[in-house]
Amino acid sequence: MRFIATCKLGLESTVSFQLKKLNIEVEKTLDARVFFKGDYHTMARALLWLRSAERVLLEVGSFRANSFDELFEGTKALNWRDYIRPDSAIHVNGKSAKSGLFSVSDCQRIVKKAIADKVKASYGLKNLSESGGEVIVEVGMLRDEATLALDCCGAGLSRRGYRTFNVPAPLSETLGAGIILLSSFFPDTPLIDPMCGSGTMPIEAAMIAQNRAPGLNRSFAAESWAFLPKDAFKLAREEAQDGIINRPVQILGSDIDAHNIELCKKHAKKAGVMLNWAVRPVEELTTEWRNGVIVCNPPYGERMMRPSEAVKLYGTMRRVFDSLPDWQVNIISAMRDFEKAYGKRADRRRKLSNGGMVCTLYRYFAKRGGKNGNQEE
Repeated sequence: MRFIATCKLGLESTVSFQLKKLNIEVEKTLDARVFFKGDYHTMARALLWLRSAERVLLEVGSFRANSFDELFEGTKALNWRDYIRPDSAIHVNGKSAKSGLFSVSDCQRIVKKAIADKVKASYGLKNLSESGGEVIVEVGMLRDEATLALDCCGAGLSRRGYRTFNVPAPLSETLGAGIILLSSFFPDTPLIDPMCGSGTMPIEAAMIAQNRAPGLNRSFAAESWAFLPKDAFKLAREEAQDGIINRPVQILGSDIDAHNIELCKKHAKKAGVMLNWAVRPVEELTTEWRNGVIVCNPPYGERMMRPSEAVKLYGTMRRVFDSLPDWQVNIISAMRDFEKAYGKRADRRRKLSNGGMVCTLYRYFAKRGGKNGNQEE
């Protein structure tokens, strides 16, 4: 079977890296999508372990569709009986980009009618009760190519289950994990986030360090599929549980807001990780650790802070981080002239997206230490 792991633009390499680390066959990588092959156990492992993917989809079929008639007939031609029972509640999500069929609501309506007609014909029914378990179908239109798939997740993969309280402009768990994976963080590497907000990046780093599968404490839509082998998730969860390494971590999250740090402690406890927290402004950052990785998601001067305040903050960050020359620094920002405000050109940049805003991850390498990160870039 073919599966699609969707992700934010710029994180495709991290998703591919994670799949290969799981010994899962990666077929190809396109913008915001990584295609891989396997069986239902492969799917369960991907759902449990993928840290920077947004969703995992099971592809049912794809075809050209330049008209709604072609979309209807192409959808109806697929073998939906393999996935949908006579009483299944069919829910269709959709999206369209660079296609003549740009009305998402019309695509959803036509796909659902085509699936319903095929299922009724397959089971010899006049009507579908839709009183049973829900099956979520995704129709994606890209450059007039229709892809029909089952959503394996339900709630997106960023919903780990540990972050029950939020702060203004929070970083998603999947993006936070992606930044950690793009940095030079290893399980025994010290890591500091001096503006940690709700604690996403320190907690994700601790989960990586202790080999904790991010999806271990949540459920997935695929678990209710009637056609799924009963042991697919059981075996994957047992493997994930057995893989946890309860090693101590050298990770610190700090923030100027004491309320944020209280939330961080609650989130870390729920995630099952122990790390260090402190209430302090970034200008008071000090550490006894000799070297390591700094990750930072400061205000961009849009949702939080005025632009002039953000510029002043970036200058402060530069002075503080320069006092730690043996530390690698990773800063994500949507400010167009970030490097000018920070006063230093980055050694490497990566375009990302955060909450619908185009951002850049600016990486500054340590004076002593190479460019080797946690993954291939």
